[in-house]
Amino acid sequence: MKHISLLASKIILLSLFSTLAFSDQVTEITKVAEITKVADKASAQLLKTLGKNMKFHLKNEGLVAAAKFCNSQAYNLTSKVDEQLGKNIEIKRISLRYRNPINQPSKDEKEILESLHKLKNNNVTLPKSLLQNQNSTTTKYYKPLIINKKVCLKCHGVLKSSSKISNFINRSYPEDLAQNYKLGDLRGAIVVTIKKELSK
Repeated sequence: MKHISLLASKIILLSLFSTLAFSDQVTEITKVAEITKVADKASAQLLKTLGKNMKFHLKNEGLVAAAKFCNSQAYNLTSKVDEQLGKNIEIKRISLRYRNPINQPSKDEKEILESLHKLKNNNVTLPKSLLQNQNSTTTKYYKPLIINKKVCLKCHGVLKSSSKISNFINRSYPEDLAQNYKLGDLRGAIVVTIKKELSK
């Protein structure tokens, strides 16, 4: 495995610790740990909510019904989780190859995803999560999403042009970019934005 630290100086707050007093280092490490813990919990809640509903529709109604659920309810469920997390936390999913334009990344998020893709293409094991300081009041947490289940490829892999699922996706998402993935590919990321109140 190659070990590349392309993201370290740009993203991880720990890159500044060498210039801090020891007590300040401990404080900063604590802040990073607290932010990561909150964001880990938030991202797990979103994945559980979406995954549970997806499995239900896939098992009981079939592939096209599961895709219809994604089309009509995935964003609403994400918004619901976002509301449950409170005013100081925002959560969403992003991808460079998005299916729904709602999941298109912002400029800074795109840069992070591009860096993650570079690491993945260089056979570097991606971090479970990473942090990016937006400004003095806001930190963003990124959780890379890897395609690690074959069932994901039923909608995001190589689709037969005449299949029902292909027809539905083409009708519902005319500008779809989220096909032709393989197992192990980086799909995108969950982004959790945390405001200062939680990072004190």
